[in-house]
Amino acid sequence: MDKILEGLVSSDHSVPVKRAIIKKVVEAAEKGVTEEQCQALFTLTTRLILVGEDAFQKQVGFQVLEAYARYHRPEFERYFSKDFVLSLLQQGYSQLDHKDPAIIDYIHCCLRLLISCPSVLEIFSVVQVEVLRMVCERPDPALCARLSTMLSDFVQCIPRDKSGVLFCQQLVRTISYFHCFASQERELREYVGQVTKVSTLLQNIWKSDPTTLLPSLQEVFAIISSIDPSFDPSIALASLVQHIPVQMITVLIKSLTTDQNVKDANMTKALCRMIDWLSWPLAQHVDTWVIALLKGLAAVQKFTILIDVTLLKIELVVPHVVHLVQSLRTDGLPTSKAFLLQFTELIHCMMYQYSGFPDLYDHIVEAIKDLPKPGEEKIKLVLNQSAWTSQSNSFASGHLKEAGKSETGKTGLVNLGNTCYMNSIIQTLFMATDFRRHVLSLHLNGSNMLMKKLQLLFAFLAHTQRAAYAPRNFLEASRPPWFNMGSQQDCSEYLRFLLDRLHEEEKTLQVLESAQPKVSSHIERNGKDPTCQSSPEDTGESSLTGGETMHEPDKRTLIERLFGGKLITSIRCMQCNSISEKGEPFTDLSLAFCPSATAQHRPEGPSEEAKGLCQGSVNGGSENPDPGSVKAPANSVHVVPVTNEPPLSVPDLVNYFLAPEILDEENAYFCEKCISLQRAERSLKVVSAPEYLILTLLRFSYDAKCHVRRKILDNVTIPSLMRLPVQAPSTSTQCSSSTSSPLQVDSPESSENLAKKLKPSQKDEEEGEEQQINRGGDIPVQSVPYVLCSVVMHSGVSSESGHYYSYGRNISGADGTQHPASCFTLKEDLGNSQAESNPSTCSSLSVLPEQGDPLPNSGQEARDWLLFNDSRVTFTSFQSVQNITNRFPKDTAYVLMYRKQEVPGQNINGGPKENGMRVSAEPPLQKELLDAIIKDNKLYLQEQELNARTQALQASSSSCSFRPNGSDDNNPPGSCGPSGGGGGGGGFNTISRLVF
Repeated sequence: MDKILEGLVSSDHSVPVKRAIIKKVVEAAEKGVTEEQCQALFTLTTRLILVGEDAFQKQVGFQVLEAYARYHRPEFERYFSKDFVLSLLQQGYSQLDHKDPAIIDYIHCCLRLLISCPSVLEIFSVVQVEVLRMVCERPDPALCARLSTMLSDFVQCIPRDKSGVLFCQQLVRTISYFHCFASQERELREYVGQVTKVSTLLQNIWKSDPTTLLPSLQEVFAIISSIDPSFDPSIALASLVQHIPVQMITVLIKSLTTDQNVKDANMTKALCRMIDWLSWPLAQHVDTWVIALLKGLAAVQKFTILIDVTLLKIELVVPHVVHLVQSLRTDGLPTSKAFLLQFTELIHCMMYQYSGFPDLYDHIVEAIKDLPKPGEEKIKLVLNQSAWTSQSNSFASGHLKEAGKSETGKTGLVNLGNTCYMNSIIQTLFMATDFRRHVLSLHLNGSNMLMKKLQLLFAFLAHTQRAAYAPRNFLEASRPPWFNMGSQQDCSEYLRFLLDRLHEEEKTLQVLESAQPKVSSHIERNGKDPTCQSSPEDTGESSLTGGETMHEPDKRTLIERLFGGKLITSIRCMQCNSISEKGEPFTDLSLAFCPSATAQHRPEGPSEEAKGLCQGSVNGGSENPDPGSVKAPANSVHVVPVTNEPPLSVPDLVNYFLAPEILDEENAYFCEKCISLQRAERSLKVVSAPEYLILTLLRFSYDAKCHVRRKILDNVTIPSLMRLPVQAPSTSTQCSSSTSSPLQVDSPESSENLAKKLKPSQKDEEEGEEQQINRGGDIPVQSVPYVLCSVVMHSGVSSESGHYYSYGRNISGADGTQHPASCFTLKEDLGNSQAESNPSTCSSLSVLPEQGDPLPNSGQEARDWLLFNDSRVTFTSFQSVQNITNRFPKDTAYVLMYRKQEVPGQNINGGPKENGMRVSAEPPLQKELLDAIIKDNKLYLQEQELNARTQALQASSSSCSFRPNGSDDNNPPGSCGPSGGGGGGGGFNTISRLVF
């Protein structure tokens, strides 16, 4: 019979013929068969079942085995012995591995056939031991599912007592090792089904033996709270939550949140993983447990954990918001509509509290634009209902994996505690290509120089392996004395102080060189840079930069060369027409908002903010305006009309800055020629255009009535290309009524010069003495083209709160060369004759018609712009820069940097053509800088290795109970201060930000 059966399965008979023969073989089992024949048939069927070549052979084996086991039970009992079962579970069968699911299927089938035999009890005892061993070997989901099915049918095989507790714990840990690598729906459904079978087995064990439940849950917590970086437990553990009795929530949560042995880092990790469980299909009550744990932590005031979890998970949740909103819109359920409205309110609260992430929020705003938006008061009410305050100033647990560099390849800057003001400025200066290259090419001696520290910082930003660099040394060296460590500050004030420090530092070195010519300079030059010596009277000349010829050396400082421009203030007496002029240098222009322009764009009338627009700048410095330089009241200011196209634009603000004004009544001008107070016209003109034009929008004004500083939230259009009118300086020129004047304020609240500038040297003061000039001929005007390269944004609703982040553009091509001006389609014929040399245009700043379009020859335009937000660096586009305030009203442009474009044959500043200001490629890294970077990169790798070893040690030393705890020694915060008004994060590693 066995030969017939073996020949049957290996023959070429058709399937119907084979099935007919199988039927006869099964019927033959009822007749007399010798014991030897039965043993041979059992061996043959076992071989067919376990190592059969196809499903048909396995089917034949099962059918024949079942027939002969039923009619020849004693022979089958002797064949399927405990020793045979033990060999199957430990050694496998033939070439079949003992971990193959077919082994479990075979034993499962045989147990059903042997259930009424006394010998099955011995097999149960063997299986009890072996299944515990098997789960300790971490079987895969398929084997574990077959094992669970067998144990569910034969509960006698489940280990008991202490072994039962250990079995449950090991089965939980086995689930944590499950991983699904399938991508097809069928495979995914199969995987979910396998996990469900295993979790159902645990549920049945917990019900039959309640003493196994708590140890199992302790094992679950030990797994999900592990901070071992080499082990990431499977999300399949979520399948267990639905089987935990809901009535145990109160007891378990209280035990977890009050256990002194549970570290904050472990609790943070566990809660983060539970949040990840929400994505597991079919898992019930996970949200209930997560919410209960959040409330439990809040009840014991462990807000640090809640803050850390929020900051760690919010960025992972944000990308799914749009899909969730779309799903809620389309499912048509009444509960979904109500939830959508509540969810939308929470989204607005999130964007309000954590502002400054346009790249993350842009798609969300688009998805919810037609849904009701809560007012600011409502948002503040919601945020204050469950406000969390960190008790340990710990953010983003140091035990977590450090993220690698972003796809941009750029390095972020770690927020050292309210230092977003510095980070945004450093990234802006770093993206100023020529400035960065000049700084990196300097040969500096003297470790205490600020320029040396800036050079080292730039080198790290360019070459470090860290995703984000912590500029602690530079912060200490560059922080203004009146800036308190850890408090909120103004980025514009910091930028001005930093440039002034670098400028004065170089001037001091020049004085030392001049006084001690035989002593080598602290600044070594390469072969192209001649030695420059100057006295303090030489108008701020520097030896930091090279590029000038031996015949005509340019002795200006690096800051003057790249950021320095010159303004001339003219005051014309309207009685005798005599003119007094004074020149002064500047590094940035502070642009106030014109009250009349603001009112023009707001038909409902000027707001309180608009009424105080020109009452002071952001800076709280001590610069005093010149005598008689008080801006007249609004009704006496002669303003050049701004563009009729809303909204307000940067050229509008520059026009207002350059607009002439009338000095009259209490602001009357004392004319030395008339020897009396006279009505006069004051104008201001740019006579020297800087390489980098820095524009600061004075968005913070003082409201004298309410005694508060308000932020001007007006949207300002930012052109990518524009022209600045520059007049050639002259000692005998005529200044007509259309020449421009500076915008300065002298109020009791602010005694600041709105044209922020470098301190002039003694020679500058002498040259700037007022001169009486008679009216002469026309003043030649040149239109200087500029291209936008950086924008610093302020996110917040008041001057007392907010966050800074910056946009920067890769203004150099991939080859490291500067884009020529011609590639930007700079047209001399602008349609309004603003580029012509006409005195009437000296207060106009021209914008190219294609300012809102993508730049020509910029196929990579979408990736030319970068968004720097502390440690976070992402790709963005110029459209995001232009539309930021429209989409996020709290986010407004504050500091803009434009790069002057070379125009062939045009000499902008009227003097000798400057050489060496455009560096065509990145300079080679000097040995001293290279050594520092190599040393830090090695240190970084050692830190990573040490951190990994420490975490592995902590993980291996933890037991299967709740994690032990120690002191919560976390790193200092990467924040910008407590929440206030419109505070918001600059990376999801902070709570909120303040500015001043």
